[in-house]
Amino acid sequence: MKQLEVRLPHGLDAAEVRRRLDHGLERARTEFGDKVTALDAAWETDERLKLDLTVMGMSIAGDIDVLPAELVVRLDLPMMAGLFAGRIRSGIEERLGGMLQAPA
Repeated sequence: MKQLEVRLPHGLDAAEVRRRLDHGLERARTEFGDKVTALDAAWETDERLKLDLTVMGMSIAGDIDVLPAELVVRLDLPMMAGLFAGRIRSGIEERLGGMLQAPA
């Protein structure tokens, strides 16, 4: 396993970050349904979203912490997916970063 951590700054309150994450998860299920065969997400606390997903046959577990000024995404990537860690990081920064910066 390779652990990937991505930190994304934001200027939103925690409730708005959670709302945007929930909305983003629904969009991801629709947009990437052909590649993501399972996407389970549950709020463990008000500040931590637990993720389990299967992408192209690879199981990935992780969590997202909602901190006052940043979002911290941690994923445990299988070795094969670890080869694409840079692309995965870029995708997270682009998608989640854009979602956090978009107007309400």
